[in-house]
Amino acid sequence: MKKLFGTDGMRGEAGSFPLDAATIEIFGASLARRLTEKLGRAPAIVIGRDTRESGAWLEQALIAGMTRAGAAPRSAGVITTPGVAFLARTLPTDAGVVISASHNPYRDNGIKIFAPSGRKLDEETERLIESDVFAESKTVAGYVTAVETNAGDVADLQSRYADFLASEIGRDLSLHGTSLVLDCANGAASNIAPQLFARLGATITTINNQPDGRNINLGSGSLHTEALQAEVIKQQAQLGVAFDGDADRALFVDAKGKLVNGDGSLWVLAKNLRARGELNHDTVVATVMSNIGLELAFASEGIRLIRADVGDKYVLEELLKLGASLGGEQSGHIIFPRLSLAGDGLITTLCMLRAMTEPGKKLHELTAGFQEFPQILVNVEVKVKRPFAEVAAVQDVAQEVERELGSQGRLLLRYSGTEPLARIMIEGKSQDEIENYAASLARVIQQTLGASNDNP
Repeated sequence: MKKLFGTDGMRGEAGSFPLDAATIEIFGASLARRLTEKLGRAPAIVIGRDTRESGAWLEQALIAGMTRAGAAPRSAGVITTPGVAFLARTLPTDAGVVISASHNPYRDNGIKIFAPSGRKLDEETERLIESDVFAESKTVAGYVTAVETNAGDVADLQSRYADFLASEIGRDLSLHGTSLVLDCANGAASNIAPQLFARLGATITTINNQPDGRNINLGSGSLHTEALQAEVIKQQAQLGVAFDGDADRALFVDAKGKLVNGDGSLWVLAKNLRARGELNHDTVVATVMSNIGLELAFASEGIRLIRADVGDKYVLEELLKLGASLGGEQSGHIIFPRLSLAGDGLITTLCMLRAMTEPGKKLHELTAGFQEFPQILVNVEVKVKRPFAEVAAVQDVAQEVERELGSQGRLLLRYSGTEPLARIMIEGKSQDEIENYAASLARVIQQTLGASNDNP
């Protein structure tokens, strides 16, 4: 059976299977039924969405299906993905559902489900829902009448999350005299982010916070930081923050206009946690894509870097297994398990501001000591995805590259999970050197596995 759920929920073009109204109604009914089977009673479910124009009608379809199956859904309206994870964890509820495609263009949308723990829904239930959708979608052609949502309830749910951020995470954090520029990506952070940081006393300049249903992530946010960098310089601000469409990630811009990605954030946040005695086991979890410069910088401070597969799901698994207190990705998706099991761009920003205000230092001072090594990424189209270890010619070149790089560089070979591509990532001290290494590897992969080669 074809899978609907990936590592980050279900995603696709809104209006097309499986993100069409009829299928999403089936999806909602299936989720409600499967939870009823587990619980022995009708489940309570909270739903939130980002600012895409498709979000409202997808939410209506979900609510219609859930209601038909006997559930009691509550809408939190437009709210961040980690906001829904928070509500799922703290309300008397049995699941939280997010309608969002994160950093994707507005035409896409997606569904992500959180358990009451704040973790993603278990794979067993996902498989059951998939089987229901594929079984029923052949016989259903339409969805039931739209249902109303309670505006007062929406406001209450949003306030719960805002109060948690300000009163719990932001407790004792005074931002008076702090100037911020916020790029909300015309997404779910557009209202809550300016209100939150103004509430804590900061002087706020906000860009890209006028969502119209189609401008989410458009030339803005964490994927396009040029405007934010320019605005930080213009406003002479102390910090710039770039969220993505559902605000589960945040990237930063220092007072000099330099972008600080997730690796840089991990460096600053880890040192702050250790100074507070809160960096469990002196360990940080990152992914295989984090720069080797971060690993070497941590090693110089006696901090161990553990690498997980790409995806916040795998970072979280490693964090919980190790009992570590900080992990994340280059994309700015940072997880503090003690605070939330979901990456939360607003929590990350509050923690970054605390890391700056406690020692009274600027971000560019705090990032000193972390030198990002040159990196090159090359994709090679392949005909077949044979394990690289079984292709002698590839292994010979890869091993030679690794010998040449030594401890001052890194090679990562992997296949794309969704496309017929081999991905080559090399880091080292010299850009020219790693480009030559990547070209050599690309040639041998093309010769042995390439789509144009008839004899792989």
